[in-house]
Amino acid sequence: MAKKAAYRKKRQNKMGMLLAVTVVLMMLIVVAVKSVELKQQRAAYMAREEVLMQDIAEEEARSEEIAEYEKYTQTKKYVEEVAKEKLGLVYDGEIIFKDEN
Repeated sequence: MAKKAAYRKKRQNKMGMLLAVTVVLMMLIVVAVKSVELKQQRAAYMAREEVLMQDIAEEEARSEEIAEYEKYTQTKKYVEEVAKEKLGLVYDGEIIFKDEN
């Protein structure tokens, strides 16, 4: 009987070890799969960040152009151009030559 008890105990130990190894392997597989998913997600986020940084740079350049144009619209030269082109105004004594076409 002692032999049967020892055999049973060995068998239980082997089953316990097999079960523990199986659980550990399953956990490793899950971690590996999630790691791959996270790497892919990180790559997608990095690409998105690059696109957004480029958009920010473009918008900053556009904002700078708008600020420069705003300064230009406040100059006397701009006012004269608008007066001549859109309103047809001229200075006193200024002669305008037009084509006969």
